[in-house]
Amino acid sequence: MVQFVANKIAEWSLSTGVDEATLKLAICLFASFPLNAILKRFPDRDVTLKNCYVVTISMIYLFVICDLYSGFRTLFISSCFTFFITRYLNSNLMPLINFTFVMGHLALNHLSLQFFQDYDSTKIDITGAQMVLVMKLSAFGWNVHDGRQPESELTPAQKYRAVKEHPSFLSFMSFAFFYPSLLTGPSFEFVDYQQWLNSEMFSDLPESKKPGKKRKRAIPKSGKVAFYRVCQAIGWLLIWQKSNGYVQMSYLFEKDFLSQNFVSKVWYLYVLGFSYRLKYYAAWTISEASCIVCGLGYNGYDHETKTILWNRVQNIDIWGVESAQNIHVVLSAWNQNTNKWLKNYVYLRTVKKGKKPGFRSTLATFLTSAFWHGTRPGYYLAFATGAIVQTCNRMYRRNLRPMFLEADGITPKENKFWYDVASYIATQAALSYMVQPFMILDFKKSLYVWGTVYYYVHIIMALTIFAFAGPFKMQIKAYLQKHVPVQKESVTQIIKEKAENESQDDVHLGIPEANFDDPDFVNKLAKELEDIKQDMKDWQDCNGPELEEENLRRAFAKL
Repeated sequence: MVQFVANKIAEWSLSTGVDEATLKLAICLFASFPLNAILKRFPDRDVTLKNCYVVTISMIYLFVICDLYSGFRTLFISSCFTFFITRYLNSNLMPLINFTFVMGHLALNHLSLQFFQDYDSTKIDITGAQMVLVMKLSAFGWNVHDGRQPESELTPAQKYRAVKEHPSFLSFMSFAFFYPSLLTGPSFEFVDYQQWLNSEMFSDLPESKKPGKKRKRAIPKSGKVAFYRVCQAIGWLLIWQKSNGYVQMSYLFEKDFLSQNFVSKVWYLYVLGFSYRLKYYAAWTISEASCIVCGLGYNGYDHETKTILWNRVQNIDIWGVESAQNIHVVLSAWNQNTNKWLKNYVYLRTVKKGKKPGFRSTLATFLTSAFWHGTRPGYYLAFATGAIVQTCNRMYRRNLRPMFLEADGITPKENKFWYDVASYIATQAALSYMVQPFMILDFKKSLYVWGTVYYYVHIIMALTIFAFAGPFKMQIKAYLQKHVPVQKESVTQIIKEKAENESQDDVHLGIPEANFDDPDFVNKLAKELEDIKQDMKDWQDCNGPELEEENLRRAFAKL
């Protein structure tokens, strides 16, 4: 059976010109729709039947269609570790140990792929599925930890996601190996999955919206919503396939590209970057549509508009990316579930109680995001550049944007249209430059491509930082301030507080802002390092190592 399917896929690959790995992914993604139509018709409360069905389909995907025996082993090892450590180890360090293991396991596979394996177009890279699984497993560890804490110590969001009753092994494996999002994502919370399994998710849905004549089903109809997204995804796929005949990464290293004028080169980088994004648009949109069909995308019923919301697992805001006027918005709209994971389970979890996020949270988030994506140098070049681009965006936004607003700081002047146009062009030009290492991955080749366009973004960033954080910053800011309408003190304070809150609370793919405006940055950094040392000393003084040793003994005794 397996060999028959493999032969058929090879045959289809030759006839269509699509490589086998992409074809296998497409088969799994599109096969999920009819399979989900069956799944949603199971008895609403029959959790065991649903779990068995989900796991069975996932095994067919992994073993029969994708031939991922070693890939299954990789996912199963991480899943089993998380299940057993969260079930038996009752320790405050449990979520950190779990996080370290699943992230370390992923990093080993990234390194193996980079240094010890040759590319095979017939094989699916299992690290993609493992990256999704790492988000789910690390989040689950923290959710179990929160379920063991007093509710008074938790935030409202943590209370909602807390796991107070550990699931069965079958339910957990169903969550980890959920077939509609197994290979491409999106990630989702265990509490959402559990509420979907037992149909509690749909408790706010009016009876009139529930389908079925003889027996009302809890999961509402979603065919039209899913069909629209599938059509959209197919459109992105067709554009992507067509664009491959016009733009290729290999062209960046040809003499013909080098002979082009500067504007033509930048335009080519933009088109190449857009083409690269299309496959993600297609895959994420199809996965979201698949989750909508089975009901997991349900996000409540709006009684005012009498409409059903289907954006629970949305992972991409395509219009937000393509129409953004600053990098901050681009990163907010891209890979949204990863942004939520980094914020909720890395950025905010490394904050000392009673304090605001600082250097410790920023560094932990940056390193986590970098290792999560992979070990290729291109990721680090792109992330480091993105951090400084965000800072420059903020400098322009604070110093130039007020010139195009009325005194209330909100109402746009007539000439703000041109500011918006300039912001859009600058953002897309910066994004096209910034993402090239993310696509190329190699260090020397990335620098070569940046060199062909004269490092224009880095030069602009250097000039911007010199202007707004250099020796003449006061004179430059004072000159610009003359052209800003006088604002009331209260309005100015509100704008300042809003900017500070955005900077502290928003995390986008682990790319932090490099805050050159903060004159006390070095002292804050030193204070953070001292706090870390003090935390370690306090843990040792409170017999931390001995307590953890005892917790491990109890965990092994329960096995």
